[in-house]
Amino acid sequence: MIHHISLAVNNPLHVAKVVAELWQGRPIPFPAHPGSYFTISLDRYGTAIAFMPKGTVLKPGSSLESVWFSNPNPDATGYTATHVNIAVPISEAQIYEIANREGWRAVRCKHGDFELIEFWVENEILFELLPPTLMERYLAIVQPENLKAMFD
Repeated sequence: MIHHISLAVNNPLHVAKVVAELWQGRPIPFPAHPGSYFTISLDRYGTAIAFMPKGTVLKPGSSLESVWFSNPNPDATGYTATHVNIAVPISEAQIYEIANREGWRAVRCKHGDFELIEFWVENEILFELLPPTLMERYLAIVQPENLKAMFD
């Protein structure tokens, strides 16, 4: 179970608000790094995504110190290999409404034996969204017994 991840974006507060809308969650400031925000899903697992200014990097602290955050690199650019697949409680139509409002790409795609909505945050970071209508098929495929049969 992944409880939270962090992503670097151009406008952390705005992205946190949009993702909160997708999740029906809430954006909150991330106190460890000014200018960063968490979107919390308000589920029982504490699922969240931290959005940090583009170019921010995490570095290990010295000795027993915790992680520290570097200042954003103004030369940081575009696309990344990072993506996330998340369930959302809203409809496919609502996803497209949000994407259209933001000017972000959203398209329904077939990935193997299931479908999802590719939702491109700031047109750079891929979120694979599973609204309720697409969740059942995905969950059927990823059950442990089905994955074992597929890969054994």
